[in-house]
Amino acid sequence: MRLTMIAAVSAVALAAGAAQASAAAPLTAVTQATQYSDAQLQAFNTAMTAVRAASPTDGTAPTAEQQATMAAAIEAAGMDITSFNALATAVSTDEVLQARLAVFATPESPAGSVAASVTDAEVAQFAAAMTAVRAAAPTGGAAPTDEQQTAMAAAVSSSGLALDRFNAISGAVSTDDRLRARVQLADAQD
Repeated sequence: MRLTMIAAVSAVALAAGAAQASAAAPLTAVTQATQYSDAQLQAFNTAMTAVRAASPTDGTAPTAEQQATMAAAIEAAGMDITSFNALATAVSTDEVLQARLAVFATPESPAGSVAASVTDAEVAQFAAAMTAVRAAAPTGGAAPTDEQQTAMAAAVSSSGLALDRFNAISGAVSTDDRLRARVQLADAQD
């Protein structure tokens, strides 16, 4: 059981790296994402926070005491070690699971803020519009041409969002971690 805990800690490190350098997820990874409920992911997130806190920070293998602390944290979160390790492995290869966990790891948007008022449908519309806007935008920091500006405006318009709502969401995404995580999840689900 102690060795599986070490494997879980290693999987956590892989998940962090995979989130930054994620390639296109295979179809099986997308299927995996749908088999984990929000409650399971929330329990995993709670356990992972405690496991990270108990893990050695110098890259060495955890001591028996640290392993016991990690195992207790996993069980306190309502998971068994086998399920935790399986989910850690799935997270390390599945960008949708990584994005879902990122949403759980961020605090709620402040009540009454633009970010808090953004619906799931608007998040999906915004994510789709941003993909199209990025494709039409100039590269290298150049100013957009008239044609590029027209294409970017058309991308926003075709998303179903009004330009002022798109701009409000865009401003909120830059300052609100939760909304940014929700948009990244919508991108990953595409």
